[in-house]
Parts: sequence; structure tokens; C-alpha cells
Amino acid sequence: MAGGGGPPGSKKRKRVAARRSKAKRAKGKKPYEAPAARGGGSTLEPQPVTAMDERVAAEEMSESREPDCNLDKELKVLCVKLRYHNMSTSRRCRLVTEALRKMDGKYLEIARSPTACVLQLCVKWCSHSERDPVFVALQPHLLDLSLDEHTVFLVHNIIKMATRKQFASFIYSLRGHVASLLCHTIGAAVLDHAFCQATRPQKRSLLLELYSTELQLSNDLKEEKPCRFSLLNIISKLGLQKSSVLQHMTTVIQPVLEKGIVEYSIVHTVILEYLTIADKTSALDVIRQLIPHLTQGTYAVDELSGVARFLGKSEVEKKRSSKPLLIQIMQTKEGLKLGLACLKHGLAEDRKRIIKSLKWRIMKLALSDYGCLFVICLLSIVDNTELVTEVVIDVLKKQLKELIFDKNGRHPLLQLFHPLCSRYLTLGELFYLNYNVPSLVSKVNFGSKLDDVADKEHGGSEDTLVASDSKEDPIKRQQELLVKSELYEVLIETCIENVGQLLRTNFGKDVLYEVAVGGKNSFLEGVTDRIHVLHNAIACDAARPRTDDGDEHAFDNYHSSRTIRRMILDCPAFAATLWKTALEGKCKLYADGFSSMVVGAYLESPDSMVKDLAKSELQLLIDGGILKPQEHKAEEEKSAMECSSDESSELSDTDTGYHAKKAYKDLKSGKLVARFGTDRFRCPFCPEKKKLDYRYRELVQHVIVMGASKRPWKVRANHRALAKHLETDHTDAPGSSSMPLRQAEALYLSKIKRSQAGARSTCKPGR
Repeated sequence: MAGGGGPPGSKKRKRVAARRSKAKRAKGKKPYEAPAARGGGSTLEPQPVTAMDERVAAEEMSESREPDCNLDKELKVLCVKLRYHNMSTSRRCRLVTEALRKMDGKYLEIARSPTACVLQLCVKWCSHSERDPVFVALQPHLLDLSLDEHTVFLVHNIIKMATRKQFASFIYSLRGHVASLLCHTIGAAVLDHAFCQATRPQKRSLLLELYSTELQLSNDLKEEKPCRFSLLNIISKLGLQKSSVLQHMTTVIQPVLEKGIVEYSIVHTVILEYLTIADKTSALDVIRQLIPHLTQGTYAVDELSGVARFLGKSEVEKKRSSKPLLIQIMQTKEGLKLGLACLKHGLAEDRKRIIKSLKWRIMKLALSDYGCLFVICLLSIVDNTELVTEVVIDVLKKQLKELIFDKNGRHPLLQLFHPLCSRYLTLGELFYLNYNVPSLVSKVNFGSKLDDVADKEHGGSEDTLVASDSKEDPIKRQQELLVKSELYEVLIETCIENVGQLLRTNFGKDVLYEVAVGGKNSFLEGVTDRIHVLHNAIACDAARPRTDDGDEHAFDNYHSSRTIRRMILDCPAFAATLWKTALEGKCKLYADGFSSMVVGAYLESPDSMVKDLAKSELQLLIDGGILKPQEHKAEEEKSAMECSSDESSELSDTDTGYHAKKAYKDLKSGKLVARFGTDRFRCPFCPEKKKLDYRYRELVQHVIVMGASKRPWKVRANHRALAKHLETDHTDAPGSSSMPLRQAEALYLSKIKRSQAGARSTCKPGR
């Protein structure tokens, strides 16, 4: 140690203390101005800033911002208490009120400190009156807070819980900053959160700034109808130059693509509008830049990362999710369109990259609303069937039962059997599947093709959904994906095991039908002999005798009767098997209700051999008046509709009463059956209803509604007869003594009159 009286480093501390005292004395004084700045004299060279000066300045800054340690400790305790899951609402409200009282007047300081998570929890759970002062204090600084990864969730909660007026003021504050926020990795999340929560005019005001700087002041465009609010319509209406709009949008979109900020809905909307006006080169460039981002995982920050940081835990870092972004964006229709554009207009290696990124995640897509449409497109346009079999088909084969009974999961399977069938896909879904980038397709009227698809009874053809460079024959692709991959064999075995359940469910019946008939135009006929085993299994299920327990007969169920009827008309082999197993010599038992549709299908079959099988037996039933041919039923329905629609030809009460008496005699004699159990009833006059089984009180309500005055006279007469039959002949049914039927009818009619009187009073002016 060097010679001297003091401990080591004492001289250094003295120098630092002297500098601090000098700096404090100089604080508050007017800074020195050079003579040149005052207008005379020679200039002095600035003194160099040493490392010691910088250190002293940093220490002074930290001392000026020294937090209140007691407040931090109290807020930390409150934060731990607020995170309890089983806390009562009243106790949480008391804790939130206490925390807000402690933070009163310091909202901005706390929002920028590690204790911002406490303010975030308070904003989430406090009342509107307690939230208003927080919003007023932070509103001028919300844009700055939106750029910090630890305060972004506080801004999310403020936006989510804001009133309409507060949210409108926040949207207005974004004016002029939309493009800069969209290019910021954290600010884009806040902008998208506000975009998803905004109304249509507010969304348009945000989008107009991204389309062109000239459109920010066009208030009339914000009130445009949704169908007219598109970039092409705006350009034509205002007479803008497409090249200038395209150049401005390129400057907005290019930084977003370079940074990979493509997971947000507002970005999808802007890119889709850009593709509508872009030329072929620009559109391909955007698609090629998008595909690498869609096949990679996304960075995500946990919302509670600020809480973990405040409670002293290890810093929560941003981690790249293993789930590709393509699955995440399939939650919206804009994301679906963007994915379809990349799949259709990308190169073969781009499709290969997309398919490989979906390995082991294809089920998540197949079970979602928009994801199943993406899988349909993938199965329809990708020529590399070996890769599709490995990534898609092999995964679907392991979970076939879940797919068959799911509303969305069945669509990829049905697409392989019957492509773009309007029976299974809605017009909106067909519209999404036919989405194309205008500059990347040939001049074909896709709208007329879509109309042709909708007009056909069983949907469109494979030609309406093709890739830009697809070369393989669609029929050959379907056979390879179904037969070569053994998917068809596994489907047949699954249908045999679950034949009864598939027949009687709304979604499973379609898959069963397509498997049984061999797809569109029976292109799979003769591929395997196991199909006859499936036909026999369906026929054996239909051959079971009717019972009074809960299981409905296959011919009496709403879904199974129509499915079997379609199979008879479209598959002669199944029709012959069903006739020999279940119907030969028993047609009289199934000559009424839903089952009559099954029996009558043999006379309507286009195959002459099927007609000859049943003609002799069914003709006897027709001659005896037991079975009505289908053309007679159509004529009766048409005449009934004419009678109900013709207001001038009203029947008298005598005619209506006569028909009601006749219907009551049929009910009393047993020709028409309404009761099938202790408390199990059916309406014999409404066989087309999806709900067939009623309890006594439910059937009474049905009778009252159907007997209303606006119904056709025949319907009213039949249901009056059923009402009398219930009231007089089924007094032992549970619930029959709760309220007389006439009293229930009077109560229902008075309720209708009151509602009509209220509607008329609200329509009068001055009220």
C-alpha cells in the first residue's frame, strides 16, 4: 500500500464528494453562454468530458429518480394477493381500491417502472369510475407506452376496458402514427388489438392512412358501405393514380415484411388489398417474402412477464414458438386468403416447405373453421402425393373417428370423394376456396364458375380449384390419396364399426354416404370387396325390428332415412342388398312417415333392375291407398301451398271443422299414432320436423303454435284434432293436469296480442 495516512481509495472518494458538492451548487444557475453566443468576443474551446464527469452525472440522475422503497414493497405484497385464483370478488375489489389509492397521482411513474404490472391488474379488475382517472393520466402517453414490451399489456387492458368515448379518443390519437406503429415489433400488437376492437368506420380510418397519405382527410369514405369499401373502389371514386397508391403501400409493407411482423389481422388486410392492385412482379415478390415467415414460429412474450420481473423471478425472455405462423393466422378469413394465395401461387418448393411445416399439426388445422378449407385446397392442388400422404393422410388415418363426427374435420375427407360439393360446402366457403390474386391468374371469369358450382345439385368440378402450375389429373390425384395410401380401406372399416351412429348423426351420415357409393360418379367402384361388407352392415342395421326404447329405427330417423334414400337412388348394389335383407315382404310396415321415403325410392331409381325388384310388392300398396307415389305427394304439397297462399279462397268454418273431425277419428282409431311411450309423443302431421320426440307439455306447446291463425287451414284443422285427442284420450300422461289445454292456448294468444300491441305503440311517432 502506498504511503499515506488514510485508507486506500480515500482520496478518490474525497474528489468525488467535492465534485458532487460543486455540481449541486451549480444546479439551478443559468448555464454559461460563450461570448460568441452573446454577440461578441472570441469563442472558447469546449472542455472535454471525462469518464468521471459522466459517472457523476449518471449517479445524480439515479438519485433524482430514486423510487419510493416503501411503496414498492406495499405494491409487491398487493400484487401477490391479487394473483390468487380463488379470491372472492369483494376482497379483490378492496385490494384493487387500496392499490389505486396508494398509486394516486403517480400513474405515469408507476407505468414506466417495474411496478407497472400492479397497475395492469388494477385496470383489469377495477370499476369504471376507478379506471377513468388512470385513463386520463395515461392517455397522452399511450403511444409511448405502446412501444415498450413491459407496458404493452397495460395498454392492452386500458384499450380493452375503455368506454366508447375513450376508445374513440385513442383511435383519434393514432392519426398520423399508424404506419410507424405497424412497422414496430411491439407497437404493431397494440395497433392490431385496437383494429380488431374498432367499429367499421374506425377500421376504415386506420386503413386509409396505410393506403395513401391523401386519404387521411377523406371523411366521406369512412361512411361507405362495407361492400363498396375496397381499394379499387376508392381509387376509381376519387380518381387517384394507381401507381402512386402502389408506391405508398410498398413503402409501408416492405419494412413489415423485412421485420417479419405478419401475424396480425391489420397486416393481412393491407397485404390483401395490395395484391388486388399489384402487378405480377410485385405480387410474386410479396408472396415469396411471406412464405418463409409463415412457415416459421413466432416470437411471443408472456403477459405476466412484468409480474415475474417485479416479483424477483428470472427474466422472461421472448421465445420462438414451435408452432408455425400459418396455423395461427388461420383464425380469420383474411389469414385464410393469405395462406391460399401462398399455396396457389407459390412454386413447387414453396408448397413443399409449407407442407413440411405442418407435420403433426394438420389435425389442428382440419378441426378449425378456416383451417379445414386450407387443408381442402392443399389436397386439391399439390401434385406431390407422396409428401401429402406422409404429412397429411397418415396423420388423418390415425384419428379418423374424430374427423368423421366433427363439423369441420369431415370436409377434407368429403373433398377427396366429391370435390367442391355445394351440398357439403356453403357458398361462402366455395368463394374462399376460389380466391386468387388477380394479376397471377389468366383472364377467366371465376365468378361465373362459382355460379355454376352453386347451381349444380352436387357441387362443382375439380377444374374450379387449381394451382398456377398444377399438372396432374385431379381424378388420378384423388385415387392416389385414397387408394394408394390405404385411406379408403381404413375408412370402410371405421364406417363398419360405427355404422349405426354414423347413420343417425348430422355430420357422420355424409361421410358414410360417400364411402358407400364410392365417391362422385362412383369413381372408386370395384376398388375393394370390403364395400359389400359395409352395404351389408347398413342393411342389417335397417333390418332390426322397431322397439319402444330410446333407439330409433333407421327408417324413422330424420338423418338416416334420407341417407338411405340417397344410397338407393345412387348405388344399385346397395339397393339390392337392402331389399333382400330388410324390405322384401315388409314394405307395408314402412309405408308411412319417414320410412315411406325409403320405400318409395325404389320406384324412383334410375336403374331398371332396382325398380323391378320392388315394383310388384309396392304396386299393391299403391293400389290399396297405403303408399302414395312421389308424384302424387308433390301434387298434394303444391295444392296445399296454393290453398294457403291464396287469400281470396278462404274456407268456411264448416269445412275446417269437418276436416278436424276426420283427423280426430284417424287418431282415435289408431290409424294415426301420436303416443309411443309413457311420456314420449310425436306429431303425426309434422313428419318433416327435425325434432320428432316430444314430452306431453312440449307437444301441447307445439299444437298451440301450429294452430295459430296464420297457418294454412289444413294444418290448423289437423292440430286442433290433435289437441282434442291429447285433452280427452291421454289424461294419464305426466304433466297433463298442470294446465288445461284451452287455458294454455288462451294464455299464448293473449301474449301474442300484447306483443303486437307493444310493437304498434313503438312505431307511433312521438313515443
